[in-house]
Amino acid sequence: MRSIHRGLVVAAAAFVLLPASLAGCGIGRDDADEQIAKPQGAPAQETAVQRSPAEEAAARSRERVQAYLDAMMAKDVAAGRSQLCALLHGGFDLAATGPNGDFADHFEVPQATITDVRAGKRGQEVSVSVSVTAGKSTVTRPLLFTVTRDGGDWCIAGEAPGGHPAAKPSPKGLAPSPAS
Repeated sequence: MRSIHRGLVVAAAAFVLLPASLAGCGIGRDDADEQIAKPQGAPAQETAVQRSPAEEAAARSRERVQAYLDAMMAKDVAAGRSQLCALLHGGFDLAATGPNGDFADHFEVPQATITDVRAGKRGQEVSVSVSVTAGKSTVTRPLLFTVTRDGGDWCIAGEAPGGHPAAKPSPKGLAPSPAS
């Protein structure tokens, strides 16, 4: 009898404690409970704007190229290398600080501006206008970066002379922006 009585007590305790333990996981709540738990003025999670895959790709590509441009201006070779896809690391290591490399000591990059981001054949194509100063001479050249996904991450897969004409400003914040 005692074992039956003890079993009933344990079962009753479990049923009493079950709703409390499930409430911590969010199970058993309804919308009214969430409204009470939220501070006044807190935005609802459902109102968070989700980017489309194309907008996400453009934003990630812009971020990678901007980080690379910032690294060029700061002469931070490691930061520049970290923006590249792994397949480019060997070539980058050989050329980055060479006479024509992006991180060469004999020139400065006073200004670099992303002028366009668009989908291309091999990934996102990010057009850039880069000003380079060597001695007293300054030249501005267009470059085209190709950015793609490598596994779960975005990386720069290529850099070439040229680029696309500047895009018109976008209401989504993808307008051209100068590197700081």
